[in-house]
Amino acid sequence: MADRARRAAPADDGTVRINGIVLPADMSDELKTLNVKLEDTAVESKEAGIKTLVMLDDQGEQLERCEGALDTINTDMKEAEEHLKGMEKCCGLCVLPWNKADDFEKNSEYAKAWKKDDDGGVISDQPRITVGDSSMGPQGGYVTRITNDAREDEMDENIQQVSTMVGNLRNMAIDMSTEVSNQNRQLDRIHDKAQSNEVRVESANKRANKLLTK
Repeated sequence: MADRARRAAPADDGTVRINGIVLPADMSDELKTLNVKLEDTAVESKEAGIKTLVMLDDQGEQLERCEGALDTINTDMKEAEEHLKGMEKCCGLCVLPWNKADDFEKNSEYAKAWKKDDDGGVISDQPRITVGDSSMGPQGGYVTRITNDAREDEMDENIQQVSTMVGNLRNMAIDMSTEVSNQNRQLDRIHDKAQSNEVRVESANKRANKLLTK
């Protein structure tokens, strides 16, 4: 152990020799500079990520309004079809079986378009590491101790800070991915509902025109 400490002792020229490898004495300064650059990059990435999440949230609200409007149209069309059915009975159009209008909601396309929404929320089975959370993730121990001095403490602290920042960016990326996946599913629902409403309106329009020609 004494021999190991001797080999790791600083030399007269300001360098540190460990197992025959000469390390510069100002390595901690170089690591500190590198750490500052990494922090700046992480801050820029975090700001970009926050802006992206805000835009995704706004887009999600617009999609909700759009889907809500389609739901309202579907409800209104159901009521309109009931009125058409009553008028058809008054005009004698439904007396014969082959003149009876089909129930639009019984076809498979309608069931597909208006099935229960399954977008869900942000779901992740991955553990999260947030800023200031000291209960998760490794706390130190990144650097193999040789000299066990203040420089190694600083190196370990710098690496820990970088690790925390990267972990936070990773969690932000997971949230983005989950939200995009949810919105993609919602877009598919909106497409199906819009097509269903279009067919339903066209069918009701034909029935109304038929009544007008009587």
